[in-house]
Amino acid sequence: MRYFTSPYNFVYRENRKVKIYDTTLRDGEQTPGVKFTKEQKVEIARKLDEVGIHEIEAGFPVISSYDEEAVKAVVMERLNARILALCRPKQKDIDAALRAEVEGVIIFLAVSDLHLKYKLKMDLKNAIDMALWAVEYAKDHGLFVQLTAEDATRTTLDSLLSLYKAAIDHGAERIGIADTAGCIRPKGMAYLVGQIRRNFDIEMSVHCHNDFGLAVANSLAAYEAGIDAISVSVNGLGERCGNAALEEVVMCLYALYGVDLNFRIEKLRDLSLLVSKFSGIPIPVNKAIVGENAFRHESGIHVAAVLKHPFTYEPYDPQLVGQERKLVFGRHSGTEGVKEKLLSSGLNLSDEEIAEIVRRLKSLPIGHKIIENSELIDFAKKVLEEKK
Repeated sequence: MRYFTSPYNFVYRENRKVKIYDTTLRDGEQTPGVKFTKEQKVEIARKLDEVGIHEIEAGFPVISSYDEEAVKAVVMERLNARILALCRPKQKDIDAALRAEVEGVIIFLAVSDLHLKYKLKMDLKNAIDMALWAVEYAKDHGLFVQLTAEDATRTTLDSLLSLYKAAIDHGAERIGIADTAGCIRPKGMAYLVGQIRRNFDIEMSVHCHNDFGLAVANSLAAYEAGIDAISVSVNGLGERCGNAALEEVVMCLYALYGVDLNFRIEKLRDLSLLVSKFSGIPIPVNKAIVGENAFRHESGIHVAAVLKHPFTYEPYDPQLVGQERKLVFGRHSGTEGVKEKLLSSGLNLSDEEIAEIVRRLKSLPIGHKIIENSELIDFAKKVLEEKK
């Protein structure tokens, strides 16, 4: 077991367990143009539960009666995951969550100067008083309560500490840091989590947005600093540029930090495809973990090496995440890779014949379909037939 020290005077254990709570059905659905049906929400929740996700933020039930019904439909599945709902610090929000029969609520409130002045139009004291009433009300009705500071990364530390202390004193069981505009750096996130951790001995969570492409990096920096729960969404869906991608956070923890959460990570690809189908948002081919190209090789040097030992150009076995290795052939192909592939398929050709096949591959016109692994034999036979 390895321990690491940081410049922020905290110590973390590399394989320390952490909770993963998914917000695909809430923040993911806030992706412009995305709207899940009740049935789709249930199916996604089932798949999240099958993977082993600890908590599912099923929606924002106060938005409409349909949203309330959809959250309740997820609850009625009686999944292993704890089902949460998002609420503002308002009675009608919490009442909607209660009607949906969720186990807990994430109450969010911004206390940054920017939000207090332009959005809430109130001072810090009044904002905190509003949050405290909501925490007490939710606790009085038997709910697990997380109090999240929206726009936390643009809020003074004193304001954050005041909000968190008051919330904890009134029964909040977890406090949350939301990088709402995705504008903090990993070192800043580590510092912020470390400062809050030194003040409070309570479960803490982080919710990162991806406006600068740092959502996963910031989530991992928070983990290193001692965070207890990380908010994620499948395929990184979410407002604007999205949230920390579930599949990336989970696999980074598993492969780079040695954190085995007992998830069925072989289901990650299926989960990703399901959410892509229901959201209507394609998975980029170069998407880490679940993209079509994640384990796809064309370069001659790469193909030749991978055929000898996959780990030369792959960080882990693709089957771990429900993927498969794919070798493709085109103008980037090399002699050695083509020869080894054909030989392993039972086609033992002369160097001259191999050279001709490689020449023809490199001569394929721009835009021509890449020759897939399974098609190389037929392509080779056609080339040799034409050469006769």
